[in-house]
Amino acid sequence: MGSVNLEMPPMEYETRIGKQEVKLNAVKGQMGSKTRGVSLTWNDLWVTVSTRKSGRKAILQGLTGYARPSELLAVMGPSGCGKSTLLDALAGRLDFSTRQSGDILINGHKQKLSYGTCAYLTQDETLLATLTVKEAVYYSAQLQLPNSMKKSEKIQIAEQTIKEMGLQDAMNTRIGGWGTKGISGGEKRRLSICMEILTRPKLLFLDEPTSGLDSAASYYVMSGISRQKEGRTIIASIHQPSAEVFNLFHSLCLLSSGKIVYFGPASAAIQFFARNGFPCPHLQNPSDHFLKTVNKDFDEDIEQGLDGRKPNTEEVIDLLVNSFKLSKEYHEVQNQVAEICQQGGEILEKRSHANFTTQSLVLTRRSSVNMFRDLGYYWMRFATYVGIALGLGSIYYDLGSNYHSIEERGLMVAFVVSFMTFMTVGGFPSFVEDMKVFQRENLNGHYGCCTFVIGNTLSSIPYVLLISFVPGAIAYLLSGFQNGSGHFIYFALVLFTSMMIVESLMMNVAAIVPNFLMGIVIGAGIQGLQILSGGYFQLPSELPNPIWKYPLYYMSFHKYAYQGMFKNEFEGLKFTDDQFGNNRTMSGEDILRERWQVEMAYSKWVDLAILVGTLILYRLVFLLIIKTNEKVVHARKASTSVLSNRSSQIMAKSLPTSPLHGLTSFDDSPTNNG
Repeated sequence: MGSVNLEMPPMEYETRIGKQEVKLNAVKGQMGSKTRGVSLTWNDLWVTVSTRKSGRKAILQGLTGYARPSELLAVMGPSGCGKSTLLDALAGRLDFSTRQSGDILINGHKQKLSYGTCAYLTQDETLLATLTVKEAVYYSAQLQLPNSMKKSEKIQIAEQTIKEMGLQDAMNTRIGGWGTKGISGGEKRRLSICMEILTRPKLLFLDEPTSGLDSAASYYVMSGISRQKEGRTIIASIHQPSAEVFNLFHSLCLLSSGKIVYFGPASAAIQFFARNGFPCPHLQNPSDHFLKTVNKDFDEDIEQGLDGRKPNTEEVIDLLVNSFKLSKEYHEVQNQVAEICQQGGEILEKRSHANFTTQSLVLTRRSSVNMFRDLGYYWMRFATYVGIALGLGSIYYDLGSNYHSIEERGLMVAFVVSFMTFMTVGGFPSFVEDMKVFQRENLNGHYGCCTFVIGNTLSSIPYVLLISFVPGAIAYLLSGFQNGSGHFIYFALVLFTSMMIVESLMMNVAAIVPNFLMGIVIGAGIQGLQILSGGYFQLPSELPNPIWKYPLYYMSFHKYAYQGMFKNEFEGLKFTDDQFGNNRTMSGEDILRERWQVEMAYSKWVDLAILVGTLILYRLVFLLIIKTNEKVVHARKASTSVLSNRSSQIMAKSLPTSPLHGLTSFDDSPTNNG
C-alpha cells in the first residue's frame, strides 16, 4: 500500500494496492487542507502553584519560545524542571491548583485547540490489553473519522498509519498487559501515537514518549515520530535522549528549575555551553552533558568550569540563564516569536468525527470483544457463580414444604440477593482499566460521555444475563423452588437486575475513586450497609428509625430484591406446621406478613420495577459524574488561559492590532480570562 496524501485541496486520499489506485474521498476540510501548518508561540509564560508554606511557588518562570511546522521541538531538563507543566500549559491541561499568565498564540491568534487539530500523548499507555494492534487502530479510526468516509476508507487510513509507525509486523499481536504477553513497550508507545494521528492533527504534544524504554526502543519511537513531522508541529518532552535521538531534534528547549537555560537549534546548544565555560567532553552524549550541568540535585557531581573552580549548581544555572538572555540565540527567539505573530495564519476549525449512533455501536462492539477476552471481567465470575450455585443446590436440595423449609427458603433467597450480587465487585479492576482508556480518549475528544455509558451498558448485558441465568437455574432447580417457568424467570430477572445495580454502583465508585483497591473497599462498605438495612438480617420493625430505617431501609435495593423474591417464592404455596405435632397448614401469604414482614400492598412486579428504576438511576448518576468531570476539565482549560499585563504589553509592540480569540483545548467552551 502506497502513501496517503493528506494535503489535497478536494480532500482525496490516494492509496495504491498493487497496481490498482483507490481514491478515498472525504469531506472537504475534515482532515486537513492545503495549509502551511500551525505555528505555536508563547511569551512570558508563568505557571504558579499554591503551597501551604510560601503561598505560591513558580513552576515556570517567564518562558518564551516557539514551535514551527515540520519541526520537532524537544523540551529537555532534569526531573521536576517543568517539562510536563510546559506541555500542559501549551495544551490547556493545567489543573485548578495552578495559575497561568502569559500569551500562548496559534498562528498569531489566541484560538481554540478543537478536536482534530491537536493531539496529546501522555506518559502512561492506557490501552485495552485484549485487543490486537490492528483492532485498536481500526476501532479508533471508526470512532474518530467522520461518517462521510466509508468504512473501507477508514480501514485503509488505519492500515497506512500502522505502516507509517512501523507496526505492520505486529498488527495481529495482542497489546497485552498484566499477566499476558503482548507487544513491547516501544511498540505500545508507537501504537498510542498511531491512534492520535489518525485525524492528521497539525499540532502534536508528546509527554516523555521514551520514558521506560531502552536506547534502541527510544530511537525507533522517536524516529517514527520524526517521520510524522511533515506539515505537523511536534513538541515532545524528553528526559535523557541518546545521541542518535538527540540528532533527530530540530530545536531544543532546555529547562532547569522552571527557567530557560537554552532555546534554539539543537545543533547549536554545544557551542552555547562551550562559550559559557562548560564544553562538552569528547565522545560524550551532549544531552548527558547538558543535564548533568544543570541538575542541582547532585551538586557534588557538577562539571568543572574552565577556570578550574567547581561552582555551585545554582550559580551555574543562573550563569547560563543570564548568559542566554544576553545571547544572540535569545534575540533570535524574540525575533522569531514576533515574526510568527506578524505573519498570522489560519484560524483552526473543529473537525467532525463519527456520529452518536456510530460511536455507540463501535464502543459496544469494542467493549464486548474486551469483555469476552478478559477472563477477569466475567468468565472467572461465571465459573465462581456456577460453583456456588452447585453448593447452594446441594445444601438446600429439594426443600419440600414443611415448617423447616420456610427458614431454608429465606436463607437461600438472602444468600442469592446478598452475596451472589456482592461478588460482582470482582470485575471492578477490569472496569477501572476501561475508565482509564475512556478518560484518555474523552480528554482527546474521541467521543463523549453518553456514548461510553451506552456502549458499556449494552455490551455488559449479555454477560450479566449469562452469569445470572445459568447459575440461577442450577440453584433454583436443585433446591426445588416453586415450580413454573414464570417463577424462575422472575427469580433470574431480579438476580440479573441486582447484579447490574451493583455493577452500576461500582462504576460510580470508579468514576470518583480511580484506585481499584480503595474502590473495592468503598464499594464493599456501601453494599454492606445496604445488606444490613435491607430488612432480612434485621426485620423492618426492629430496625432503628433514625438512619437505618429512614432513609437506608428505603434506599437499599436489597429491600425490594428480598421482598420481590419472597413474594415470588411464597405466594400460592402451602406449608405444614409440623412443630410440636400441630400439623396445621399455613399459607405463603401469612408467612410473608408474619415471618418476613413483607409489604403486601403491591405485587412482586412493582418490586422489580423499582429495581429497574434504581438501575437506571445509578447509570444516570454515573453519567452525571463523568459528565461533571468532563465539564470541570473544560472549565479548567478555560480558566488557565490568563493574560498577564506585562506579556500583553510586550506582544502589543510586535503584533498588529487585531482581536484575540480565547484559547482553550479540545473544547468549544468560551475562554474565561479571569
